[in-house]
Amino acid sequence: MTQPVNAGKGAIFDLDGTLLDSMGVWAEVDRIFFERRGIPMPADYAHEVAAMQFGDIADYTIRRFSLDEDWKDLMSEWNDTAQELYATKVRPKPHALDYLHHLRNTGARLAVATSLAPRLRETALEHAGIRDCFDMVCSVDDAGPGGKERPDIFLHAARGLGLPPERCTVFEDILIAVRTAKSLGMRVWAMYDSSSDRDWERICQEADGGIHDFEQAPLRI
Repeated sequence: MTQPVNAGKGAIFDLDGTLLDSMGVWAEVDRIFFERRGIPMPADYAHEVAAMQFGDIADYTIRRFSLDEDWKDLMSEWNDTAQELYATKVRPKPHALDYLHHLRNTGARLAVATSLAPRLRETALEHAGIRDCFDMVCSVDDAGPGGKERPDIFLHAARGLGLPPERCTVFEDILIAVRTAKSLGMRVWAMYDSSSDRDWERICQEADGGIHDFEQAPLRI
C-alpha cells in the first residue's frame, strides 16, 4: 500500500500572525488599554512585547509606564477585551484552511503551539473554523516557564505529535521563535505579518523559506 507522502512528519503552527490574521486584535486591545489610562502608546510597544508571555507583558507594561496596578488585573482586562474580539473578528490567513486540509490528506500530523492563553486559543480556533484540523493544541503555559525564546513549547508540541524535532516543520512569524525552532533542528517556514515587518529580511535569512500566503507553502514537509 502506498504511504502518504508526509507520513511520519509533523507541522507545528503558531496562531497570531501566522495561521490567523489576528494581530489587529492585539493592536485594538492595546489601543483600548492605553486610551483608558490617557497614555500615548509608543510605536515600539507591540514589537517589544511580541515574543513575551502574557504575565511578562504585564510586568513589562507596569514597569515601563510606572503603573500602580496589579499584573493580574492587567491580564484579566486584556483577556476580557481579547475574548470578545477573537470571538467576532479573527479570520484565517489566506488559503490557511486549504493548506491544513492538504497536509492532513498527505498523512502529516498537525499541532498548534501558541502564546495565547487556553481560553483565547480555543475561542480563536473555533471562530476561525480550524479547531478540528489539529492532533494537538498547546500554549507556552502548557510547556513550562518562558516563552518562545525557550525550546520547551516546540519540544512539547513535537512530543505531543509523537515525533522527534527533526521530523517537524514549524510555521512562525516572529524572529525569536524562528531562531528557537531552528536551534532544535526543525525546518522553519516564516509567514509574513505586518507586525514583524521590521524583522522580515532577517527572518527570511534565518528560516528555510518565507511566504506571504499559504498558497506559497511547501506541499511536502
